[in-house]
Amino acid sequence: MADKTFGLNDIVQMKKPHPCGENRWKIIRMGMDIRIKCMGCSHSVMIPRKEFTKKMKKIIVKAEA
Repeated sequence: MADKTFGLNDIVQMKKPHPCGENRWKIIRMGMDIRIKCMGCSHSVMIPRKEFTKKMKKIIVKAEA
C-alpha cells in the first residue's frame, strides 16, 4: 500500500481526475474533513478524512516543514 502520511500544503494525486482535466490537488485544510484545491481551476472540495485516504493515489510534492 502507498504511503498515506500527508500534511498541510502537500500536492497529492487522486485516483480520478477533476472534470477540468487536472489530477493534482493541494491540501489546504486538515481536520476531521480535508479541503483540497484543484491545481488547474482552483475549485476547492471538502471531503471526510476517511474518504480522502481511500481516494488519494499518491503524494506528488511534500510541503516544506
